[in-house]
Amino acid sequence: QVQLVESGGGSVQAGGSLRLSCAASGIIFSIYNMRWYRQAPGKQRELVAGITSSTRTNYADSVKGRFTISRDNAKNTVYLQMNTLKPEDTAVYYCNAEWYWGQGTQVIVSS
Repeated sequence: QVQLVESGGGSVQAGGSLRLSCAASGIIFSIYNMRWYRQAPGKQRELVAGITSSTRTNYADSVKGRFTISRDNAKNTVYLQMNTLKPEDTAVYYCNAEWYWGQGTQVIVSS
């Protein structure tokens, strides 16, 4: 059974930082491209960042220079370090591994 379990969300003031984690089980983690998506209220889900099995990364323009995605294959975990957070970063953040999704973790950034 495949599971993706996100953690690390919470409430923070603008300018603050959070680090999201996504622990995977039931898959050969090292061969999967991993992605973080987010969905704000009333908006479509959007891609935030991705990291390939060979650790190439890509980012949405809105988070470039502020967010960093990384992975630890030994721990079957992908991370999203979020710095200089803005109120518009408020959303539920989801971990994705191709066909599989986590349950999401809420991030709230107050001004």
